[in-house]
Amino acid sequence: MVSAPIVVHRPSPSGGRRVTAYGHILGLAHDDHDLIEFLRRAGLPDADTVIDDPQMAEWRGGRAHHYEAA
Repeated sequence: MVSAPIVVHRPSPSGGRRVTAYGHILGLAHDDHDLIEFLRRAGLPDADTVIDDPQMAEWRGGRAHHYEAA
């Protein structure tokens, strides 16, 4: 199985989730707005819709769209 090119990693102990796309670290998102902005800056079209596409985005270690501390 090929993993999705966008990975939203598990929430950090201090809150927020590291975001990677195609193996590159984009930043630490604290909400969906941050996540969408990171993806937009990385040149991904339709960033607001790809975050819910399991073929494009994988949410690891917690529920999607939740950024609270682990």
